[in-house]
Amino acid sequence: MDDRTPQQIAIVTGASSGIGRACAVAMDAAGMRLVIVGRDRGRLAAVVPALAHEPVIVAGDVADPDTMARARDAALERWGRLDVLLANAGLYLPDKGWEVPAARIDEIVRTNVLGVMHGVHAVIPTFIDQGSGDIVVTSSVSGHQVIPWEPIYSSTKHAIQAFVHGTRQQLVGTGVRLGAVAPGIVLNELWGVNSQDRTIDEEVAAGRGMRSEDVAEAVLFMLGQPRHITIRDLVMVPTNQQI
Repeated sequence: MDDRTPQQIAIVTGASSGIGRACAVAMDAAGMRLVIVGRDRGRLAAVVPALAHEPVIVAGDVADPDTMARARDAALERWGRLDVLLANAGLYLPDKGWEVPAARIDEIVRTNVLGVMHGVHAVIPTFIDQGSGDIVVTSSVSGHQVIPWEPIYSSTKHAIQAFVHGTRQQLVGTGVRLGAVAPGIVLNELWGVNSQDRTIDEEVAAGRGMRSEDVAEAVLFMLGQPRHITIRDLVMVPTNQQI
């Protein structure tokens, strides 16, 4: 992050693992102060030693509007402002939809869709009032095309793409930027890959997967653009992913 954005205040959801954790570490290293959000307070606390600055921890379900209101209010109470929302929390489901318990489908849709919508809606009034703010949503390449082994997951990401594009157009002229990063295969917990798995290096070298840190770099790139530029969609896939 360059001098245009010193000590920004950011909310990161899904910060206890995967892309969220990598983004929290990268954003902290860039000088941002963070509110980190996730369901499990203990797992969020385990991220703190990797950060140079003490974050605010908000434990809760992002599909509950109260969770994101608490995260926004925590940032405003501690620092007096809020600059960035990374709406990242999400769950993955490879499925034949008719074989998946209804409760699991509800959880995926609530987290992936309502979790983003509630988070974005929680921060927009603050951003509009101050005339600036950045929202980056973690989408997926599955939101840009239908992938047959994950129709429910893909449906949630298509919904998010529609939400991002429509809301961005409503925000034109407010000074608020909204865009989505859409990765392909990221070798992390969402895909059932432990961060210590030795096969990650091999898969990355072979161009069949990416690291969470690769996505974090892309997010910082989006946030680091001058204010007259919005990266609406950044789609990134491993070189040899056949999608």
